Amino acid sequence: MSFQLDQFVQLLPTEGIKIVLVLFLAFLIGLEREEHKVSDQHYSFGGVRTYPLIALTGYAIALLSGPHLLAEILGFLAVSGFMMLSYWHKLNSHHPADMPGVTSEFTGLITYLLGSLVYHDYFWIATTLTVASMLLLELKDVLEGLTQRIAPREILTFTKFLLLTAVILPVIPNQAFGRFQINPFKTWLVVVAVSTVSYGSYLLLQATKESGILLSAILGGIYSSTVTTVAIAKRSKNENHPRLFAGATLLASAFMYLRLTILIGAFSWSLLRLLAAPFLLLALAAGLTGWVWSRRPDGAAEKLQRKFQHPNPLELRTAFFFAGIFLVVLIVTRLARSYMGNTGLYALGAVIGFTDVDPFILSMTQATDSPAQLGMSAGAIAIAAASNNLAKGIYAYAFGSRSAGRQSFLLLIALALLGLLPIFWL
Repeated sequence: MSFQLDQFVQLLPTEGIKIVLVLFLAFLIGLEREEHKVSDQHYSFGGVRTYPLIALTGYAIALLSGPHLLAEILGFLAVSGFMMLSYWHKLNSHHPADMPGVTSEFTGLITYLLGSLVYHDYFWIATTLTVASMLLLELKDVLEGLTQRIAPREILTFTKFLLLTAVILPVIPNQAFGRFQINPFKTWLVVVAVSTVSYGSYLLLQATKESGILLSAILGGIYSSTVTTVAIAKRSKNENHPRLFAGATLLASAFMYLRLTILIGAFSWSLLRLLAAPFLLLALAAGLTGWVWSRRPDGAAEKLQRKFQHPNPLELRTAFFFAGIFLVVLIVTRLARSYMGNTGLYALGAVIGFTDVDPFILSMTQATDSPAQLGMSAGAIAIAAASNNLAKGIYAYAFGSRSAGRQSFLLLIALALLGLLPIFWL
């Protein structure tokens, strides 16, 4: 049966198969537009006959012009002229306060291109354009509804993300300069990596505005455990849930270890092999302890909702500032590694842990893969993370209620001490 089918296909003319494909793709678009005409009381261009005819026109012109594109371009301009006349007629048939769109007219132009693409054997592109066009046409209400659900500042935030990743990163030179072998591309790649992780968590936070404090703590820990700790501590002063807030604070730090594991793995598989197991175990232990601690009864039983907002992680000034801090920390760590060895590097990690730990930890991923330097870098990272937990414990005690602050401080001190254990086998 398969052999007979193959023989039958070989008997069919190639151009005939292409024409059938053109008619099929254009008919799908025309069918969708025909349904639109039924629901629209005003004039609407085209339907199940018009769009296939436009596609056949594109195919015929491509066939007659052969390898020369001039005729196809002139045909496209001619179809564009008809689309302009259609839109002019549509304007005259609508009320001035009800301005019509140009969706049908642009769909006609795409349909013309389908015939040309199929003739030139771009079958996949023609099919993909058809499917994409139908999705855009059918999802009109959904797509237009996004404008009501997405704030303008979020669109600007996403535009900044594209600027950082798709515009700036590709044009930065990927080579080392100077005594400290600073690579601008790798520096900005660090900024992109941190921004991507933070932005992903930020989007989840925005999508779960009514979620409980534990989910907010988890997502906030991936975003920035320090910011989340301070926010939770300030909130605890107005609520009688000390164990809930202390457990949430520990959860945020648990997911900090997950965040650090992701960032380390993005830049150094060698370091990841050393730190993945202890960091994931710390995340698991702290996460389970934080969850169990938060479930213990401690006051009123009403459900809490998140009432604090995280700052935008993609402010351009923040990105450039982070890049500058990363460069400074990278230079300082290399000097400490060269002149002070393990002691100086560990001391630097302990101090920097009280500020922003990401630049220091990511600077450690730029070290060579020699066993000695890898062990030194892994130890410094563990100390910096532990120091950061100590700092967050102090922040929680200083900004939180007496009971919640004390509990958070003790839990984070315990996590900091556990975080130092990996040093003894690195």
